[in-house]
Parts: sequence; C-alpha cells; structure tokens
Amino acid sequence: QVQLVESGGGLAQTGGSLRLSCEVSTPNFSSIGMGWFRQAPGKARELVAAIFGEPSQTYYIPSVKGRFTISRDNAKSTLNLQMNGLKLEDTAVYYCNKYPVRFDTWGQGTQVTVSS
Repeated sequence: QVQLVESGGGLAQTGGSLRLSCEVSTPNFSSIGMGWFRQAPGKARELVAAIFGEPSQTYYIPSVKGRFTISRDNAKSTLNLQMNGLKLEDTAVYYCNKYPVRFDTWGQGTQVTVSS
C-alpha cells in the first residue's frame, strides 16, 4: 500500500512563499509521473502541477504558472512544490498523488492558508 505524506503547509501572507514536500513510499517512484493537487473549501479537488517523463516535463495550471515550481528528488522519493507570490485564492489543502493515473489512496494533505 503506497503512503503519501505531505508537509510544509502553513500560514503565509499574500506575496509570500511556502515550500511543500511529499514523501512517497513506492518502490518505483523515479519512474512515475507525480502531481500536486489542491482542494479549496466547497470546491472540487484540482490538479495544480505535474512532473512526468524522462527527461522531466512539467505542467502547471494557468493560475499558478510562473509562481509555482514542481520538482522531485528521486533519491529521497520526494516531490516538492515551491510556491512564490502566494495569492488568497491559493488557500486550500494540498495533496500529492501519481499523475496522470492516481493511486487509490490519498495522504492527509497539508493546509495552505494565505491571508492579506
């Protein structure tokens, strides 16, 4: 059973930065695409960014492109998301999961709250 453990969330002001990490316990981490997802209150969970392929390609939804950077450390089976220029609308619980076909399980997520 894969385990996904997200961390790094917290409270930030608009324009601030946070760095999220996700530890993934799967033996083939280096060969799978991974993504960051988020769910804001009352909204559906959405893909935010993904990293896949060899060499790595990245994808970002338009609202975070240029502000967020997804990366991975295959030696540590860790997925990262550097979030700069945070906006109020980035407030959500952030999750990581396999991309494009997700694992059946989700981690507990990490809360990101942006305040003005």
